[in-house]
Amino acid sequence: MTAAAQAESPTAPSGRGGIAQSITDSLVMAKRNLIRMVRIPEVVIFGLIQPIMFVVLFSYVFGGSIKVPGAGTDAGSYREFLMAGIFAQTVTFATAGASAGIAEDMHKGLVDRFRSLPMTRGAVLTGRTLADLVQTALTLVVLAVVAALVGWAPHDGIPEALAGFGLLLLLGYAFTWIGALIGLSVRTPEAATSGGLIWLFPLTFISVAFVPSQNMPAFLQHIAEWNPFSATVVACRELFGNLPAGYPVPDAWPMQHPAAASVMWSVVIIAVFRTLAVRKYRSSTG
Repeated sequence: MTAAAQAESPTAPSGRGGIAQSITDSLVMAKRNLIRMVRIPEVVIFGLIQPIMFVVLFSYVFGGSIKVPGAGTDAGSYREFLMAGIFAQTVTFATAGASAGIAEDMHKGLVDRFRSLPMTRGAVLTGRTLADLVQTALTLVVLAVVAALVGWAPHDGIPEALAGFGLLLLLGYAFTWIGALIGLSVRTPEAATSGGLIWLFPLTFISVAFVPSQNMPAFLQHIAEWNPFSATVVACRELFGNLPAGYPVPDAWPMQHPAAASVMWSVVIIAVFRTLAVRKYRSSTG
């Protein structure tokens, strides 16, 4: 082969570096995933049905049986106590969607096509998690409307309520990185869906989301009070004004400083699992 022919032969494109390029590539991938969600609306619709069912079932089936400490005999106190937990559970369950979506892209070979493009490697995962964040935000809006219909309302003002929803979205974004790692670690989308959900049930139920930790055995109380999920739930209850005046706040540091603990846990989860997911992505496709 002559030198001229060698010069004309095509070469595989290489990704450009830099933070600006990484942001641009991530936004392009996020747009691709959002367009895909719009074209398959049943995924979004089915994702809304489950949290709405939880709101209605917990409010009307269990609401009359569970008493919140410090709330006296107020029958509606549990509904307000509950909603922060339902909101937090909803954003963390987005993990399963992230797991399944990334596993499906891997299974169909789409990731191999992305590798042939001049883009940063982490953009594929970041774009997916950003798209899931947008879907989670839309779900929260719908869920807040349903919660208002069953008697929930924030009492401490709009800025505080928005701060509470911000903490929820931050937690949801952090957990999608756990989902990304799971999706890269399994062989099929079905396994990713199961793997993205099975560990969430003990995480959400061994917490203060649905019952006060004072009602749990001593060893579970410590787990619930140091659970990252619990910190966000308690922070949202405070910001929404949904904690009864006489509610006994546990002495654990995350329960005494829930907003700070929520931000700390979410940032740590993002830092750890984004690093692990990007490393796994590179080793899986390299």
